[in-house]
Amino acid sequence: MTFRDKARGCLLGLAAGDALGAPAENLPPSEIRRRWGRLTEIEGGGTDDTEYAIFAASLLVRHGHALTSADVAQAYRREIIPRVTGPMRGAGFSELGTVEALRRGLEPPLTGLVHSHGWSDGLAMRAAPYGVFCPGDPAEAARLVEQDGLVSGSGEGILGGRAVAGSVAAAMGGASVRDVVRAALSVIPADSWTARNIVRATEQVTGPADEAALVEALHDAVVVRHYPWTDVAPEAVALALAAVLAGDGDVEASVTFGVSLGRDADTIGAIAGAITGAMRGESGVPERWAARIGPVTGKCLPVVAGRHVLDVADELAGGL
Repeated sequence: MTFRDKARGCLLGLAAGDALGAPAENLPPSEIRRRWGRLTEIEGGGTDDTEYAIFAASLLVRHGHALTSADVAQAYRREIIPRVTGPMRGAGFSELGTVEALRRGLEPPLTGLVHSHGWSDGLAMRAAPYGVFCPGDPAEAARLVEQDGLVSGSGEGILGGRAVAGSVAAAMGGASVRDVVRAALSVIPADSWTARNIVRATEQVTGPADEAALVEALHDAVVVRHYPWTDVAPEAVALALAAVLAGDGDVEASVTFGVSLGRDADTIGAIAGAITGAMRGESGVPERWAARIGPVTGKCLPVVAGRHVLDVADELAGGL
């Protein structure tokens, strides 16, 4: 399997997982089961997860391994902020806070520290291109994604992005399912909230089990039930990696299980789809899902309107 095929599988899997999980976002698993049984068919388009991943990929194509947080901040100011004429539809809290910080003239890392959403999964949702760009090198993927994260996040939010980038880089290098999880843990501190959650969640996946019981066990292990928002990076990243294990690296099995967990279902689906897509390649993504993925509309980021994830993947792979 070529790096190009893996890159296309990764970003197509990300977009498919994002779109599949979008209608289940913020719903409890019981409501997802009531409405769909198992949510297996894409009903609409993707969210900011896909659009921000495309934007992140454009930074890598432009700057490569020399990317810095100053480059990312400059791109926000040049390509995102001038086009924000009203509400950023669908943008996460961390990105909204970042735009306001940049408008005030702040620079990274202050732009990611000044708002109270540094732990958001906004970096984790767009981290996959960094793994694609660094096949077999989780440490370099994590270093690069942190440059992006310093602009919009801090602390556990950055660690969540590092974990996803590291796992995708390992998948691009041909790692097994268990080795993908080990790669995520290898690029973050063992005593971090994110690492502890990854260990807790993946320990729940021990073999064939009743799905509803496994979902409940995963929620008990890592979900912050009392918090009113679901975009918590240590939670979403851990649940996505557990989904990859539960699906044994199969794209459809992993993504459908991931979105059945509810919470930030589109991001969980996007991460699970990116990792397994990198493992299985473009043909590993169900054809019926691939057929539903078109150019993004730019509803959150007008600068990426009209871009297709497969073209973006080709650009990333062309730089390897």
